[in-house]
Amino acid sequence: MKKKRNKISAEQPHEVYPPFLIHDLTIVSPDRSRKDIGSLRDAIVSAEQVYFPNRALLYDLYHDIYTMDGYLSGIIDKRIDFVLNKKLKFYDKDGKDVEEISNLMQGETGRDLIRKIMESVFWGISGVEFKIGGEFAFDEIPRKHIKPEKGLITKSQYGISADAGYRIDELPFVWVIGKKDDLGKLLACSMYAIYKRGNFGDWAQYVEIFGQPVRILEYDAYDTKTKQELKGMLDKAGNSLAMMIPKQAKFQMLDGKQSNGDGKLQLSFKDACNEEMAIRILGNTQTTSSTRGSGYAQAKEHGEQQEQITASDLTMVENYLNSDHFLNILRSYGYNIEGGYFGYEKELDPERLKQRLEIDLQVSEKVPIADDYWYDTYGLPKPDNYDELRKKMDEKANFNPMPPEKQPGEKEEKKDKETENLSDFSKSKFLDPFFKKLADFFDHARL
Repeated sequence: MKKKRNKISAEQPHEVYPPFLIHDLTIVSPDRSRKDIGSLRDAIVSAEQVYFPNRALLYDLYHDIYTMDGYLSGIIDKRIDFVLNKKLKFYDKDGKDVEEISNLMQGETGRDLIRKIMESVFWGISGVEFKIGGEFAFDEIPRKHIKPEKGLITKSQYGISADAGYRIDELPFVWVIGKKDDLGKLLACSMYAIYKRGNFGDWAQYVEIFGQPVRILEYDAYDTKTKQELKGMLDKAGNSLAMMIPKQAKFQMLDGKQSNGDGKLQLSFKDACNEEMAIRILGNTQTTSSTRGSGYAQAKEHGEQQEQITASDLTMVENYLNSDHFLNILRSYGYNIEGGYFGYEKELDPERLKQRLEIDLQVSEKVPIADDYWYDTYGLPKPDNYDELRKKMDEKANFNPMPPEKQPGEKEEKKDKETENLSDFSKSKFLDPFFKKLADFFDHARL
């Protein structure tokens, strides 16, 4: 039997729960020291410890690569924006839009909350603390203080026990989103981001050394006066790379220009790292950057893959928002959510619907299809007096008055087969005018 959650109220006593949890935490700024593969390995080991797991090192590294890598932060924001740009609504038990709650979630505060839900995909977890009061608002809980494996929020980012913090299940206005053993998609991207950062350093050094001409001057090893004059000349001639060597010395400059004369080695390595991160975050590469040999068919296929990932993200957000915990939080702010639910408005693609309509029309000639299918599939608004209108349509379809008696000598008129079919609801031709209008609509939409 499902346990019923108690109603959350602002008047509840706070023996365990402080007025604002965020104010009781010792916040530490992110560690900006140099990160390498060794740092990543140490951070993973610390986060995956069985008895004393701590994600502080890992989240400092995540924060560093997210803020410093433009490509990585760009594809993450792109996936989040796919969800934020969809229209979220709250429906009551009768399926009608509750504008008050829908507008709340479409506002800045609601969008920020959805963003935190989506960020849990990449970071592993997200945490928010809702403010007690009449206005819907929240503060983000720093992830380094959340210990999902232990179910704790600690005052210090290095805390490991309940004595140093609070139990999450005892904090009614705190919402921790994500799975306790999930370290997020940034884990797989970290290695590529670190390698790419080192590659950029090597690339910059390559440009600095070989991107401008090198001046080489030779002098007699025993002619110190000439050496001094040449040095003075080089100092006055600018900052380009210059070298002075004795004539008696053997000099070779192995610059790698034969195998990497145009710097494509660094470019291809950078692109390879970006592609790996794009596949991990977006599931493909063609929706963000193009590759050689890519065409329309390949880009279309990758676009459809992206739509599948977005559909999965929308379902995840709906499930979190429809959870008992969040609905109880909305109730505590005075919103009427009894029997209601969150759902994203269906977006229709005229091109796909036109193809589907052709199939549905053929199927409807073989088997009966419920009216609700047409409303749901093609986004048609169902009238409030549907039952009344349906009854009138059925009566009109079944109405077949007796033909007048034929007078002696009067010729029998030829029946209009089209009219006969329209008056007989049992035949598939009855709905043809409706389907024809629907098909015409999608033809115009396609143009």
